[in-house]
Amino acid sequence: MSLPRFSLTHPHSVAAIIILVCLLGFGAVSRMPTDIFPEINIPVVSVVWTYSGMSAEEMQDRILIKHERQMASLVDDIERIEANSYTGVGVIKVYLHEGADVSRAITQLSSCAQTVLKSMPRNITPPLIVRYSATDVSVIQLSLASRFLPDSRLTDLGQQVLRPNLAVVHGAQVPYPYGGKIRVIMVDLNPNELQARGLTPADVSDALAKQNIIVPSGDVKVGAKDYPVTMNNTPEAISAISNFPIKQIDGKTIFVRDVANVHDGHQIQTNSVSQNGAPGALMLVRKTGGASTLDVINGVKAAIPDLRRMMPDGVSIKTIFDQSIFVKAALNSVVMGGLMAAGLTALMILLFLGNWRLTIIILASIPLSIIAALLMLYLAGQTLNTMTLGGFALAVGILVDNATVVIENIERHVGLGEELEEAILNGTSEVGIPTILSTLSIGVVFVPVFLLTGTAKYLFSPLSLSVILSLFASLLLSFTLVPVLFKYLMQSQVGKHSSVHADTNKGARFNPFSIIHRGFEHGFTAFRERYRNAVSWCVTNPLPTTIFFAVLLGVTVLPLRSLGMDFFPQIDAGQMRLHVRAPPGTRIEDTQKYFSEVEDAIRRIVGNDQIDVILDNIGLPYSGINIALSDTATVGPMDGEILVSLKEKHTSTPAHIAELRRKLPRLFPELQFFFQPADIVNQVLNFGQPAPIDVRVSGRDANMTFALASKIARDLRSVPGIVDSHVFQVPDAPAIKVDVDRTKARDLNLEQHGLANDVLVTLNSSAQVSPNFWLNPHNNVSYPLVVQTPAYRVKSTKDLWTLPVTAPGDKDSQLLMNVAKFGRTKVPMVVSQLNIAPVFDVDADVQGSDLASAADSIDKLLAKDRPDASSGIKVTLSGQIETMRESFTGLFGGMGLAIVLVFLLLVINFQSWLDPLIVLMAVPFALAGIIWMLLITGTHISVPALMGSLMCIGLTTANGILVLTFANQQAELGVDPMHAAIEAGYTRLRPVLMTAGAMILGMIPMALGVGEGGEQNAPLARAVIGGLLLATVATLIFVPTLYRLLRRDTSRKTEHRRLPLAHA
Repeated sequence: MSLPRFSLTHPHSVAAIIILVCLLGFGAVSRMPTDIFPEINIPVVSVVWTYSGMSAEEMQDRILIKHERQMASLVDDIERIEANSYTGVGVIKVYLHEGADVSRAITQLSSCAQTVLKSMPRNITPPLIVRYSATDVSVIQLSLASRFLPDSRLTDLGQQVLRPNLAVVHGAQVPYPYGGKIRVIMVDLNPNELQARGLTPADVSDALAKQNIIVPSGDVKVGAKDYPVTMNNTPEAISAISNFPIKQIDGKTIFVRDVANVHDGHQIQTNSVSQNGAPGALMLVRKTGGASTLDVINGVKAAIPDLRRMMPDGVSIKTIFDQSIFVKAALNSVVMGGLMAAGLTALMILLFLGNWRLTIIILASIPLSIIAALLMLYLAGQTLNTMTLGGFALAVGILVDNATVVIENIERHVGLGEELEEAILNGTSEVGIPTILSTLSIGVVFVPVFLLTGTAKYLFSPLSLSVILSLFASLLLSFTLVPVLFKYLMQSQVGKHSSVHADTNKGARFNPFSIIHRGFEHGFTAFRERYRNAVSWCVTNPLPTTIFFAVLLGVTVLPLRSLGMDFFPQIDAGQMRLHVRAPPGTRIEDTQKYFSEVEDAIRRIVGNDQIDVILDNIGLPYSGINIALSDTATVGPMDGEILVSLKEKHTSTPAHIAELRRKLPRLFPELQFFFQPADIVNQVLNFGQPAPIDVRVSGRDANMTFALASKIARDLRSVPGIVDSHVFQVPDAPAIKVDVDRTKARDLNLEQHGLANDVLVTLNSSAQVSPNFWLNPHNNVSYPLVVQTPAYRVKSTKDLWTLPVTAPGDKDSQLLMNVAKFGRTKVPMVVSQLNIAPVFDVDADVQGSDLASAADSIDKLLAKDRPDASSGIKVTLSGQIETMRESFTGLFGGMGLAIVLVFLLLVINFQSWLDPLIVLMAVPFALAGIIWMLLITGTHISVPALMGSLMCIGLTTANGILVLTFANQQAELGVDPMHAAIEAGYTRLRPVLMTAGAMILGMIPMALGVGEGGEQNAPLARAVIGGLLLATVATLIFVPTLYRLLRRDTSRKTEHRRLPLAHA
């Protein structure tokens, strides 16, 4: 039993199945994660090592390299290893080959870290190992501020209250707080008192380690009782620490209070945050684990009222940089575009058919096909994002195509006087194979997308999948729901074997729309006759027609080179992220002053009426995990970021950025400025890189490599269209060098170990070499108990020279200057490696140019600057350029493969090599139309535009099949190729124009690019519109002409073979 026959005999079953699919579909949609992009499952693992106070160079040499070398033998599927070392923090990013088992890699990385731990500096802790994903970005930020509480208290509230309570939000990942000051119990040393008593900083640290201990006391059994024993191993009050004895000298006990001040304080600030000029703390909430961005943000917002009740009086929690606003607006923009497309398509169908019942039957395919496709996407583990919704918006125009073809053929059989059910069965059976073939032709062009690799595969496979699933759902509905609806809705009009059009026209005088329809039909009939004359002339004069179309293709090649190429269209999300870098060595207090002045300048240039929030984030975050999970370009206390969120009704963000690029360097020549991706779209596309252009210069000689990187950065500044060129690394920060004379020190009974500890405790606290903690009984939080000389007591090199150092058992103290020499030197603020080789990154951006043109200019520049191979220096161009080139290579190859697949499919159907060739002759004109449309609208070639090109190839092929199939049917009846070609074009004019018109009208809302994020799908729609406009002309003119030309040699054989059929 055929599918249409089963549907007509079991209409209740069809209705029940459709209702069930709708219910399941709605349930699936409510559960699908909602995001801006699909999940990009490129396996990357971050390893974070921490050793407080250690220089970036030593972090690399003594910690990271050891771990990296061990990876080679213990970790599988490594593609490359990138490492960045900062002061006290080292981050290794391990990129795995696609398809690698990330869980196994994490286990192996942890195992090899434990293996090398014993050879690391003492008291180092095992590294933090986390999975990194490009789509796991910051989705909302929480700002903490108070007019009464100090910064340290705000940071403590963020760490101890906000983080634990937000961690339970599904899909939320909350790194450590930014800004403020880390709360610690400080033992502030007085160097003069230490020297007077012959003590060293290490003496105080050792005394605290012995007096403040965490050891259980056990229990004691006395008589019939078993008593737990408690001891005052650690004090309950901070003031009690002051009474700890340090040492006995000449019979007198020296207490902590004699040489230090103990108080509830904070460690030296290295990271500061201010919102609109007011200092505070900042909490970033990241989306992770494939969760929905909107669900994460909604969960955070739902938790904020409870969090506010937990806060002390006067503490405010404010949400800023809420990405859900952009995500919702982008999704709503795509949905509204799809609804507008459906509305325009409905109007066009109604105009062509002139019957509201038929229009309803056809339009029913759109929502039902999309719901069925959403259910399949949910079962496939996909998310609801702009790509999947863009696929549905792209498919709206063609979802009605199958139903239109089926209904038109049923109407024809009804007009021949057949019974209703017989007409339905005959009509559906006749167009079954051509309809399936057309659907396959459109679907097969998207198959190459699934063969892509890297970021493009994860971005555009869901779009292709949504198109294919909705297409095949519409195909199924065309042979199930459409026959049933036609039977029940059109039964009263069919009546006594009269055609639907006749009934429609009979009642037209009572229906205002019928007047419009009759006018349209009159005009269309006249147009159709003019078309018959035009196509007859072209077919009878094939040579000039062919020359004209060939010249048209040739002319199209000329503007091709002037079309720009980008990986993805630029999105205006109303956010700016400016990185400001002061001269190396600038202390954070002075950097704050610079940022305040820059912030004032931004307000003057952009305008306060445009700005909603300005957030300053200066210096490295306190935790290495924050560095590992972000794309920050901050390397020390002398630089940071200024995030600017514009108001909803703002002018062009790129225009503001261009103006700031021009004016800020003139106002602050001593500062370095460059912009980083601010919105969620560009952060995902950059895949953790701080800029879209990254020139990597690697080599064994760091000095030569940096010199070349600096030259490339300077040369890039002179390339038109390239901006923000700079070297990410800072290798020449000023430093003070202390050279201990070990012989002289030994003569004074001093050892390098003791001297190093004294210097470390004085300048960087005892936290690393002698970790100690005090438990706060009020909130049950253990705070570090650290010994350190306050920063205000070491404010000159003289204070460092006169640091007291004492030998064990010696009553007389020495000064550091007695056993050491001091000098100036240069040290790197950050040290980077690529596969264990030193690397310097030249980062840059594009403004007023397309990415491909910039890449070509960079290639030429690098060819000129590229060193001799004997130098061992390697220069590679990566970043978005690398991703774009890989994607374009894959998609251009995919387009070629798509055409081959369609050709082979048609060969199988037509059992001919010639007929598929004729059908595909319209495809070059589709590509020419795409080029002209992109040129006219000033749109660059991008991956979305290429996706639209794939769709255009499929639609062009489907329309070509309609024309060729009818021409072959005429040839079967003995008509000569010339008249068969003319009749095919004349007869198939309506369905071809309906199909192309529905698609073009459906793409207009998307092509306008209105709404938030509308820019990203606009090239796709413009490509479809331009391609179909020219391809439709080629299908209706050039394909019939080629049919006459290529089939005339076989006309005599065909006529001889098919003549009996014609007479029959």
